[in-house]
Amino acid sequence: MIFEKIKTIPTSEELLDKAYKRAVRTMAGKTIDGPNTRCEANEAMLLTAANIISDNLASINKMFPSFDNISPFYYDLADILIGVDDLKKSLNNVKWASDKIHSLSREYVGKIRTNKQNPDKQRKEAFGRMSSIVDSINKDLLLLGEARNALRKLPDVREEPTVIVAGYPNVGKSSFVKSVTNATPEVASYPFTTKGILIGHMEKKGIRYQIIDTPGLLDRPMSERNEIELQAITALRRLDAIVLILIDPSESCGYNIDDQLKLAHEIQNQFAIPSIIVANKADRDEFKKPDEIEDIISTMTGEGIDELIEKLIGMLPKPEPKYDEMPPLRDSF
Repeated sequence: MIFEKIKTIPTSEELLDKAYKRAVRTMAGKTIDGPNTRCEANEAMLLTAANIISDNLASINKMFPSFDNISPFYYDLADILIGVDDLKKSLNNVKWASDKIHSLSREYVGKIRTNKQNPDKQRKEAFGRMSSIVDSINKDLLLLGEARNALRKLPDVREEPTVIVAGYPNVGKSSFVKSVTNATPEVASYPFTTKGILIGHMEKKGIRYQIIDTPGLLDRPMSERNEIELQAITALRRLDAIVLILIDPSESCGYNIDDQLKLAHEIQNQFAIPSIIVANKADRDEFKKPDEIEDIISTMTGEGIDELIEKLIGMLPKPEPKYDEMPPLRDSF
């Protein structure tokens, strides 16, 4: 996932403490016996501290992906969680500080070499200016630290044909994901709900499909959702996806069928993408298919699952063929 490589972001105090302690250690065991060695000692301390600060700040910029080039799905989620404009501003401020400290260290190295009478003063003055620069971006470092912690919690949702499974709790969403995927689905944390989302994959005719169950986002009426949840649902529309809405006509899930159908229609109105309502738990004695529903399945017995998968694949956008999957040129005529 694109945000996994972001390491812990230090505060200004932590970064300065690390830099100045390392600078002091560069002089451990060394003898200062004259003006030249004193200048060399202060120059070494200055460059050590400046390089640590500048390099650490530069690495923060490199760890974050370019928000102009990431997928619209992750762009929207980053914008919901933190605000992309704020992230870009803080990253620019951190880059400015890195460049400024690099330039400042070279300036003061020149002063130390030119004026050898008081190198300690020059080095301390440089440390003071570097500290001011780093302190000025502490708010940016804190924001980037919060962003790092939030963005790393996003699930590894890939840009591939996707089925988003919706419906009330206990209607069989997780059972469906598990029954149609090749392996045990991944349970990923999601910052908009206390529950993890379930991500599974299946492959048909060489094409991989992604199946996502999003509990906490799509399992209750829209009127009960907060603004962030609604925005997160909107972000899901960025995927090449369809919505599978499962209902339980047996009502063994604990919710009456009228409420389930009302939620299904709300989801259809909210998502500007293809959707289908499917009745699950056909194996139960109390199951009674609503008149408006065509497709029935049982995740318990497997009834109707294969037919539903073929129908879902037919509803999904067709992925572009890869070059190595295209027929030889001579076979195209």
